Amino acid sequence: MVLKVTAGSMRYAVLDVETTGLSPGIGDRIIEIGAVAIQERTIVAEFESLIYVKKRIPLLVQNIHGITNEMLIGKPEPEEVFPQFREFIGDSTLVAHNAQFDIRFLRYEFERLGLKLSNRHLCTLEMSRELFPELENHKLYTVAKHVLVGVPENMHLHRALDDARLTAMIWMEMVKR
Repeated sequence: MVLKVTAGSMRYAVLDVETTGLSPGIGDRIIEIGAVAIQERTIVAEFESLIYVKKRIPLLVQNIHGITNEMLIGKPEPEEVFPQFREFIGDSTLVAHNAQFDIRFLRYEFERLGLKLSNRHLCTLEMSRELFPELENHKLYTVAKHVLVGVPENMHLHRALDDARLTAMIWMEMVKR
């Protein structure tokens, strides 16, 4: 069931992560995080970082998001990025497309560093399934085409900040309904 939400004065952090694979349980890691903070239906801040981890990115995964092992060399490590991200999100309600995936990875990374992630979260994937059952699938791109009548040309799908921006646009439209 989808909670009825309004994007009023409360602060929301819409986020997306790119990873080395599908499961933190087998050692996969977050290698990019992007988020936008929303207040009063306006994006008020952004957070984005590539993250260097000591885990190779399989070629199949590189082909999805375009992030290579070489791109991560010299980037900040998790110990630097996640405390900053924790500060960025504060007590915001988190919003993500397929939130279960993103939140599971975030909790794993936070726990590794002794940080807590107890923020409430909402899932635009679940919302879209309830609001638009007629869609052939509920992938971010499909929902964006339906809700926004297209994806802005300057968006790079499967990159964290652009996916977070796109999710924010979709979410702000969905909460109007």
